Amino acid sequence: MRTGILRALGLMAGMSFGQQAVACSTDTACSVDGRDYYIALPDTPPEGAVVYLHGWGGSGAGALRVSRMVDGYLDRGFAVIAPDGVPRAGRSGRSWRFHPSTGQQMQDVDFLTAVRDDAAARFGLDPAKMILGGFSIGGSMVAYTACLAPDSFAAYAPLGGNFWRPHPESCAGPVKMLHTHGWTDGTVPLEGRVVNRVPITDPTARAQGDIFAALQIWRRANACVHLRADRFETDGPFLRRAWDRCAPDSALELAIFPGGHVVPEGWSALVMDWFETL
Repeated sequence: MRTGILRALGLMAGMSFGQQAVACSTDTACSVDGRDYYIALPDTPPEGAVVYLHGWGGSGAGALRVSRMVDGYLDRGFAVIAPDGVPRAGRSGRSWRFHPSTGQQMQDVDFLTAVRDDAAARFGLDPAKMILGGFSIGGSMVAYTACLAPDSFAAYAPLGGNFWRPHPESCAGPVKMLHTHGWTDGTVPLEGRVVNRVPITDPTARAQGDIFAALQIWRRANACVHLRADRFETDGPFLRRAWDRCAPDSALELAIFPGGHVVPEGWSALVMDWFETL
């Protein structure tokens, strides 16, 4: 029932902007700059949106099938926008050009901001209430977007992925960021890992970053006063630590859950609760 309603709302919203608007929804792609995204809409006029970036080998349409994550946002009145990454050469599925070695980071950043603007126009969304979130390398793409173009989205919520080595020396400005990670994640460990089976000392090593090193970069970007966190929360499914004494209009928080490389139960609620307090 919900899928039918969402599809109908998506079609009506797409058509309401005139003959040049192309109808699109959860299973019909919206196209912008030659690439696609998909959208799920809540039952009521959306209060905001989460632009969610899929992981390695995924797709936008596939991301919207993660019902416990998507429904969590829809139930809070937020649309979920799921862009496609770029095709993987010689393989199925898609990826993101997040790593500096690709030389194409800004192409994907520009695509995401084009998705933001296109979805805002088609569906009457407020860009000032759009969160950029993502899982695994989708989370890495979130981090690099926040670093390179911090004003692109209202807030950033990477899950199970952040910077890769070599870590950035600095970022462009303060951000609002909630990073979530599994305590036992072995695919993207908190300390990172080399993914091309060579020693980390090898100059050809392609290695994920250290989440705690990433937090130090974000503390500098946010001009936080202290290295240590200012606030801790231990109730509920997430252990949380936050840095509050930082630059105005910034936010930084780490949430850990006792699981691996997954989208955990309650992540949508965590992100929404955090965003609503900002």
